[in-house]
Amino acid sequence: MDWLQALVLGIIQGLTEYLPVSSSGHLAIGSALFGVQGEDNLTFTVMVHVATVLSTLVILWKEIDWILKGLFKFEMNAETKYFLNIVVSMIPVGIVGVFFKAYVKEIFGSGRLLMLIVGCCLLLTAALLTFSYFAKPRQRENISMKDAFIIGLAQAAAVLPGLSRSGSTIATGILLGNKKEKLAQFSFLMVIPPILGEALLDVLKAVKGAEAFGDIETLPLIVGFVAAFVSGCIACKWMINIVKRGKLVWFGVYCAIAGAVTIACSLL
Repeated sequence: MDWLQALVLGIIQGLTEYLPVSSSGHLAIGSALFGVQGEDNLTFTVMVHVATVLSTLVILWKEIDWILKGLFKFEMNAETKYFLNIVVSMIPVGIVGVFFKAYVKEIFGSGRLLMLIVGCCLLLTAALLTFSYFAKPRQRENISMKDAFIIGLAQAAAVLPGLSRSGSTIATGILLGNKKEKLAQFSFLMVIPPILGEALLDVLKAVKGAEAFGDIETLPLIVGFVAAFVSGCIACKWMINIVKRGKLVWFGVYCAIAGAVTIACSLL
């Protein structure tokens, strides 16, 4: 991987992590186009995912600071309830990540089969975004613990390549009747622990020798990290405003087109 490929892939990761178009799907497509596979791809993926987490911390620092200050009051206040909702939302993705993600990767493989799965899941993302746009449920002020768990199930399902994590969680929250203004913020905060946990597991595998890191050079890693961080900051802030205005249907159109093209290319 050279620095230009790293720049493009870093921007793709940063933008698509927050926009409801599937970062895993677009990163898989971009990696396939550039011929970046295996160990180098693992190393790069870990780096750009950590970069997007840092961009979330920067953009949503006020909300994170609010939660932390409330937790250290050691009482059942609004901040503590919000934190508990995040913990509950992590349960499904934690189970899937620890016990099933390796099997998912093994089943879907790579190459044409992976691209076919990505295309189908992009179409599923398009349908979900479109349905949530036209649905008009009552909007509740606060996300309940039950809703947090269901939104967590949507996040766990997004382990499928091409199924957008942010699109699935935000659309699910809207269909459950939660306020759009609250959902983008909750969706981005709830992904921080799983991404960091996944990155840690990948590092531990490498240290134990189960999966060695590739020999990718330092410059592409730095370029990809910076590109993912900067584009992630832009996309995170932009996406929060988009959700408030309820314009997710246009991303549904994009996912439908991208999914159809990806399926067609995988069958050629």
